[in-house]
Amino acid sequence: MLDGMFSFVLLDTRDKSFIAARDAIGVTPLYMGWGLDGSIWFASEMKALSDDCERFISFPPGHIYSSKQGGLRRWYNPPCYSEQIPSNPYDPLVLRKAFEKAVVKRLMTDVPFGVLLSGGLDSSLVAAVASRYLADSEAACQWGSQLHSFCIGLEGSPDLKAAREVADYLGTRHHEFHFTVQEGIDALEEVIYHIETYDVTTIRASTPMFLMSRKIKSLGVKMVISGEGSDEIFGGYLYFHKAPNKEEFHQETCRKIKALHLYDCLRANKSTSAWGVEARVPFLDKEFINTAMSIDPEWKMVRPDLGRIEKWILRNAFDDDKQPYLPKVSHFLIMNMF
Repeated sequence: MLDGMFSFVLLDTRDKSFIAARDAIGVTPLYMGWGLDGSIWFASEMKALSDDCERFISFPPGHIYSSKQGGLRRWYNPPCYSEQIPSNPYDPLVLRKAFEKAVVKRLMTDVPFGVLLSGGLDSSLVAAVASRYLADSEAACQWGSQLHSFCIGLEGSPDLKAAREVADYLGTRHHEFHFTVQEGIDALEEVIYHIETYDVTTIRASTPMFLMSRKIKSLGVKMVISGEGSDEIFGGYLYFHKAPNKEEFHQETCRKIKALHLYDCLRANKSTSAWGVEARVPFLDKEFINTAMSIDPEWKMVRPDLGRIEKWILRNAFDDDKQPYLPKVSHFLIMNMF
């Protein structure tokens, strides 16, 4: 079965038939439009369709369109999308190995690369796994065994300090960038042009990523690994604390995952590709999602009486006393307020 991040249209020149498809989660953009003359259009940006199409949609993730068969059909339909609530027991080692495999898979590259490191749990785990396995990868032979990490923030931002601590612990070659509020405001028009949404939260999160990608590109780096998707899979947002039961908790995580292509994937892909930088997202690896979403959601719920905070099962999976992945610092306990 197809894996990775992709969107494509494949034309058979013999009979002019074609197929179009998009990756399981919708990491890369694809849009489909219909002209008044009955023509069908595809593009990676909405703006490319606006002049020629009567209407257009975001091509649904995990779907394929065939001109011979007509209509969209789903090629990715994991068990977690069904109404059945998963019941697999939580095995921290299985979850850890699945994520490590997802990160290592994304170390396959023939261009200079690095990781986006905000200092939070998700990006720090990405950086920790990447730095641990980089030396054994083919990429290390070409680009060196020291991982490059990148962070951006306002002067004095606690994120910058947190990222610095993690980078020092992991031994990455860290690049810290600063921007001002005015620079962020000045970039808004460009950000909206590239990410093609007016969603306030997406724009707010995309602006520093857009500014950072410009600086990353100036260093000659062409690919970055980022930490999007964890909050959707593990219920990391604050309102998940109010989930009345595991059934509704699981249903909400599924809803959030299905909508990622409209929000976080726009940020990860379009904010970086605007400057010719490719963003890879191991948390949205198809196999990792299948593993994480097959776990009984009871293990994902916040349970203060059992010492479980948000994303406890992810934190616990990497809590290795013998070979710690991350430093023991308090900023990993900060709750996601959005």
